[in-house]
Amino acid sequence: MPDDAAACNVLIVANRTAATPALLAEVGRRASEGVCRFTLLVPRPYWDADTEESAITLELAIPLLEDAAGGRVEGLVGSEDPFLAASAALEAGSYDEVIISTLPARVSHWLHLDLPARLQRLGLPVTVVTAKKADRPLARARSDNRPDL
Repeated sequence: MPDDAAACNVLIVANRTAATPALLAEVGRRASEGVCRFTLLVPRPYWDADTEESAITLELAIPLLEDAAGGRVEGLVGSEDPFLAASAALEAGSYDEVIISTLPARVSHWLHLDLPARLQRLGLPVTVVTAKKADRPLARARSDNRPDL
């Protein structure tokens, strides 16, 4: 049985990218390097005061992350500010590193806020995983008043 005392504790900070192939691959890679415990932190969107959307994100992402990690993944909902949410989680828990999963740079609010550098200043290694943008144009939704062809 692996020694839990030697396990690396990893805080994953993600929201809309909590179950992307890039993040799942990084969690799998990290887990293959040694015993790890993962916690997914989903900062609450400012419009989601009751955290329902964040809870749904956790519910959908955790089983996929557990498959990638090969073990249990804990879930947390944090405050709407991703830096404050991550800072609070780091203070409350004992983590060895942080993985931040973001949208592509062009649209990532977290990268515009410089979240990775701000979290690095807290003294832990930070890995940034960026979701891949679509390689093809996406179809637009049809207007409801347009007749079927």
